[in-house]
Amino acid sequence: MTPDFYRLSVRELGRHLREGQLSARSLLDHYLERIERINPTLNAFIALDVMGATRAADDADSRLRKGQARSPLDGIPVAIKDNILVKGQPAVWGTRFMEDNIATHDELPITLLREAGAVLIGKTNVPEFTLRGYTGNPVFGVTGNPWDPERTPGGSSGGSVAAVAAGLVPLSLGTDGGGSIRRPAGYAGLVGLKPTLSRIPRADGLPQVLYDCEIVGPIGRTTDDVRLMMASIARPDRRDQRSRGFTPILALGSDPGRRRILFVEQFGSAPVDPEITASCRQAADVLRALGHEVIKGPLPFSIDRLIAEWAKVGNIGLSLLAQRDARFYDLVSPAFADQARAGNEISGGAFLGIIEMLFAFRSEVGKAFGEIDLIMTPTAAANPWPKAEAFPPVIDGKEVGPRGHAVFTNWVNACGHPGIALPAEQTRDGMPIGFQLVGDFGADELLLDIAEQYEAASPWAARWPAVANL
Repeated sequence: MTPDFYRLSVRELGRHLREGQLSARSLLDHYLERIERINPTLNAFIALDVMGATRAADDADSRLRKGQARSPLDGIPVAIKDNILVKGQPAVWGTRFMEDNIATHDELPITLLREAGAVLIGKTNVPEFTLRGYTGNPVFGVTGNPWDPERTPGGSSGGSVAAVAAGLVPLSLGTDGGGSIRRPAGYAGLVGLKPTLSRIPRADGLPQVLYDCEIVGPIGRTTDDVRLMMASIARPDRRDQRSRGFTPILALGSDPGRRRILFVEQFGSAPVDPEITASCRQAADVLRALGHEVIKGPLPFSIDRLIAEWAKVGNIGLSLLAQRDARFYDLVSPAFADQARAGNEISGGAFLGIIEMLFAFRSEVGKAFGEIDLIMTPTAAANPWPKAEAFPPVIDGKEVGPRGHAVFTNWVNACGHPGIALPAEQTRDGMPIGFQLVGDFGADELLLDIAEQYEAASPWAARWPAVANL
């Protein structure tokens, strides 16, 4: 057993497990040792389930010895973002309001991971209520980026991407409510998929403070790693009615053919770091060289009203939490108390108007994808900033607000379409830069096929941050 097997892909690890060259128990022990050694530098994990993971690994070994692997994930360690419920594990959501909360049941994606044989190793850090674009909270502190531990990995899946990028775990399951998988994946040099709404079925979780815009999705080092998680858990399930219209994801890709890609490198006058623009242009050139038609232009639909109304969705969600528990205002950070109070002032009619706006937006985006196959943008407008700061106040010399860095992503959540983050060329000082491809509703496999094609032409798997070698 090589001491560097954490560098292997999920498919390679699975082959070693099935062929008996590696046991699930020894694989788990290897990652636990790495977590003990490296996690103090990053603060990616906030809780480990050593006993539960050991039982799961032993069960996987028993199946694998009999040639009865359940899925490509059987015996593979997986980290879980803290806002996803895992029975018997903390579900703190980054807030003192839930500091002592232990989940009493698994939510649906966790049930599916267990059925697939995955070894659930622990929970990863998040910002409070997963509503900020960096990862830090009053309970567990701040998470660092493996490429520079003094900078942020973004949010809200910052702990998840830090764990994968540092080689503490091969895969993580995160959530994306406004770019919370895609932006951190871009900041960490990883692949992160926000699937189509309900492509991974979801039920029995925490309250949906972002209506139905928050999706669970995989984070991995390679496109194939992400594909294998999708092949294992993205399937119809009666507990999520909308999932029943989808077919399972295939574990092997296919030729995507020649596609028409709209490259939107800037949203109006919103500033973008010049290094990000240059890097994404290089990625667009790679896609052109692969035979795709890549055209530059603006978004073919307006997101102005969405941007104007977006904060209200989270405010209403926090208002619901406050109505359910009188301790809310005493225990949460003041900014979230203020948001809940703002949510209290939104009438039922106004909320219905927001829902109608989302439905109209989804219709408009659906029509636009009748003319194009993919939309390409940067994952973020700014490169990683100091980890304790909530957002970068200046981008390309212009002052911006809390979502100035996050302008490219939340429209994808609002319309329910799939989006995948992929690594582009790094900054001059070696920090990752990402771009996203957004597909038509249900076009998750096309995104994976294009991503694999791009990865073969512009590979990144050999890039590792220095912290991985500690």
